[in-house]
Amino acid sequence: MIDCGEGTQMQLRRSHIHFSKLSAVFITHLHGDHCFGLIGMISTFGLLGRTAKLDVYAPVALEKMLQEQMRLFCNGLEYEVVFHAVDTTCQQVVYEDRSLTVETIPLEHRVPCCGYLFREKETQPHIKRDMIDFYRIPVSQIQNIKAGADWTTEEGEVIPNSCLVEPADQSRSYAYCSDTRYIPTLHERIQGVTVLYHESTYAEDKIQSAEKYFHSTARQAAMVARDARVGRLLLGHYSSRYLDENVLLEEAREVFENSFLCDEQMIFEL
Repeated sequence: MIDCGEGTQMQLRRSHIHFSKLSAVFITHLHGDHCFGLIGMISTFGLLGRTAKLDVYAPVALEKMLQEQMRLFCNGLEYEVVFHAVDTTCQQVVYEDRSLTVETIPLEHRVPCCGYLFREKETQPHIKRDMIDFYRIPVSQIQNIKAGADWTTEEGEVIPNSCLVEPADQSRSYAYCSDTRYIPTLHERIQGVTVLYHESTYAEDKIQSAEKYFHSTARQAAMVARDARVGRLLLGHYSSRYLDENVLLEEAREVFENSFLCDEQMIFEL
């Protein structure tokens, strides 16, 4: 989960996401709309009998506050909450497992803030089942073939690996750029990601407000997407002044056509 504002628990229920599925929370910065829901969610997990640990990645200033909140409201938790302080000033891997890595993305906001870049690790190629059956290749050799090995038949014929496998799926990536003013060099950190979420608080007529409050316009978000050559751009974090956010979408699509508005409960396939 990225950020945890008020209403997070209700949204989890509406989305039919079981609470036990959540293993890590990545907080971008310490403004209430991004972290006020965290302590309530931690408490609810305890009431539901959670036993698996929960990892929380966030700017260092949250650690002391979270510890004090847990001391007051979450005595007797039967699971561990592990806090990981992140450095919002540099890009570095803060999480890794067998399938993906998560990197911080330095952003510029009124308080220390970072985004997160999720990268899927390269997968192995797909076996051509008909070729495996044709050459009677034993199951014990499948992993070697996925790793690039050729196959030699009993007659001594060498079957090239390219005849036995299909190319692996292209690795996917998702960059989440939370509250930030426009950073002309940001595209260098997120080149070629599959999907980019970038805040788009204002339209161009409010660019002075964007600069003052360290936010971005939809057009600026699209400039980042264009320069980074991303696959898709997701817009969000709209100012409440816009009763119809399509004005933001239109401005973004003038620069980057493959732009989309985000809304609650929407699902985007990577």
